[in-house]
Amino acid sequence: MGKIERRETLLGELEQAQGLEALQAAIVGLRDHFRVDHMVYHWVSSNGEQFGCGTYSDAWVQRYVDRDYLRVDPVIIGCYQRFHPVDWKRLDWSSKAARAFQAEAIAHGVGNQGFSVPIRGPVGQFALFTVSHDCSDEDWVRFTEENRRDLILFAHEFNVRALELEPGRSPEQSRALSPREIDAMTLVALGYSRAQVAETLAISEHTLRVYIESARSKLGALNTTHAVARALSRGLIVV
Repeated sequence: MGKIERRETLLGELEQAQGLEALQAAIVGLRDHFRVDHMVYHWVSSNGEQFGCGTYSDAWVQRYVDRDYLRVDPVIIGCYQRFHPVDWKRLDWSSKAARAFQAEAIAHGVGNQGFSVPIRGPVGQFALFTVSHDCSDEDWVRFTEENRRDLILFAHEFNVRALELEPGRSPEQSRALSPREIDAMTLVALGYSRAQVAETLAISEHTLRVYIESARSKLGALNTTHAVARALSRGLIVV
C-alpha cells in the first residue's frame, strides 16, 4: 500500500473511532505510520477537564504529573502563545528549568526532536498534537518538510473525534463551498497571507474574511487551519 493510500485508510479509521480506547489505538497506528518514536494528543475541554492519549511511557507521564512539569514545559508554554505548528527547536529552552526538563524528557525516551500542532477549539478549548523522535537535525528537517501537511491534517481530525466525546456536543455538517470560497481556501492552503489572497482575488480583506468564515462554518471546522485540512482531505480544494 502506497503512502497516500495508507494515509486515506488511516483517516477513514480515525473517522470511525469511537471512545477513548479507539483513539488510543488510532494514535498508535499513526505513530507507526509516520515511523516516529512517539505521538501524543492532549486537550483541555471547555469546562477545564483534561484528556490525553499517546505513546509516552507510563513512567514519563507519571513523572510529568508528579513534578508538575506543565508549569515549565516550553512546548506547552510556547504553543499556547502560537496558532501555527512549531518545531521544538524554535521554542525557548534557555532557562535552567527548561534545560533540566529537556534532559529528563530525553532520558525517558521522548526524543531530541519534536513538532507540535496547537489547536484552538470551541469555547476556549486548547489542544496539542505532538510528534517526537530521536534523530539528527538534518533528518528531522527532512521529515517535517515531507510530512507537515499530513500531520496538521491528522491533528485536526483527531481533535474532531475527541470533541465528539464531549457530552451534549452536536456534530456540525459540512456543505458545498462556493467557487469564491474554494479560491480563497486554495490560496490560503498554498501559504498566501490574507493580504496576498485578497490582492490575488481583487477583493478587500473584509470580504475575504467573510468567505473564509463561511467556508469554515460549512466545513464544521474549528479554525482556518482546520478548515483547510478538511477541505484538502475531502477533495474540495487541490494544491
